[in-house]
Amino acid sequence: MNKNKINWVAVLTMMFLFGMISFVTNLAAPIGTIWKQAPGIEGSNFWGMMGNMMNFLAYLFMGLPAGRLITKFGYKKSTLLGVGIGFFGVLIQFLSGKIGVGATLAGLPANFFVYLLGAFVCGFSVCLLNTVVNPMLNLLGGGGNKGNQLVQIGGTFNSLTGTLTPMLVGALIGTVTADTQIADVNTVLYIAMGVFLATFAVLVFVPFVEPEQSAEKSDVTVKNLLKYKHLVFGVIAIFFYVGVEVGIPGTLNFYLTDTLGVEGAATTAGFVAGTYWFLMLIGRFASSLISGKVSSRTQLSVTCAAAIALVIGAIFSTDVAAKMPVFTGSGFAMAEVPLTAVLLVCCGLCTSVMWGTIFNLSIEGLGKYSALASGMFMTMVVGGGVLPLVQNACINPEVASSYMSSYWIIVAALAYMLWFALLGSRVKQTK
Repeated sequence: MNKNKINWVAVLTMMFLFGMISFVTNLAAPIGTIWKQAPGIEGSNFWGMMGNMMNFLAYLFMGLPAGRLITKFGYKKSTLLGVGIGFFGVLIQFLSGKIGVGATLAGLPANFFVYLLGAFVCGFSVCLLNTVVNPMLNLLGGGGNKGNQLVQIGGTFNSLTGTLTPMLVGALIGTVTADTQIADVNTVLYIAMGVFLATFAVLVFVPFVEPEQSAEKSDVTVKNLLKYKHLVFGVIAIFFYVGVEVGIPGTLNFYLTDTLGVEGAATTAGFVAGTYWFLMLIGRFASSLISGKVSSRTQLSVTCAAAIALVIGAIFSTDVAAKMPVFTGSGFAMAEVPLTAVLLVCCGLCTSVMWGTIFNLSIEGLGKYSALASGMFMTMVVGGGVLPLVQNACINPEVASSYMSSYWIIVAALAYMLWFALLGSRVKQTK
């Protein structure tokens, strides 16, 4: 590929896909505030977070197969497949507002299970798209610094849609009651389905530069990867990281929706949580500017330590009031929220750099094993479903303090990641 001639149509398409990944993923937590108030669920944070769990559970099954699909069918066909699956996933979520409404199954709303199926199908889509987008942006940039720059820009756009999604859904929901239905956010689902259809149509005509696939057999197996201890520790770290990244704003959204006690609490909660993703956008942009001079180990160590301090501070500051700008439904205003919320939102600056730094430290020295290691990483994205689910299983919505107690799980995960940065990521010679 001519490094001086970039296919900007393809680049912009990949950027758009990067944004779609975040848009679809971040629908789960704010929509979960609707389901948790439904008859039969009645305030259960565990069930309210189940859609998020199903979305990330798909990574466990799709991580490694996604790489094999790309090897067999190429990047373009795999992307079209991922977009097509995503459309049907959102369609199933839309149908949860039509099918089984009013009926129960195992004591829960029957249409809730339709929604969970849709969330699971969407998880297959975003996993496949994630596996495509990162290497394609690097390829379209011609590799090296330019390729890395395109990936960083894509990550920034991913954070932008992550910022807007909970805000958009929160603004549409307003105040959540037992009468609020999934159909009340049909506008968002219509938009999502329209985006998938439009993207599929555009992708059919976008030329993709397919990397050459080697038919040569080698000893690249998962078993051989396990001898690299720093990789094993890194895979565990990425499991905890995605759980931390999702669990902090997702649980914060539930906490504020349940405890603010003001009209339009869900809207305020959505915009507060959205600010977390906005700070991730700022952090990723800043990291792209300093990564050439500041090592991944230093960035990960500092951000993990800072995040631990912020979360512990949040746990003990629920009785302190603070103000931050939020959208009120008609404009922006300074809303009074617990200082807890402000400190947790600031964690977005820290978590913004963690994925890239953990990945970078983990694949150091792997050479030909790097591609399969990437598949292992994608599989462990399931942590974004497991950790928030465990966190919310510890919460009693009637006891406000239990929300903050659940954040000790986040502290423990961050502590492991700090250990990985300082010690576990150091490469040891293997035989």
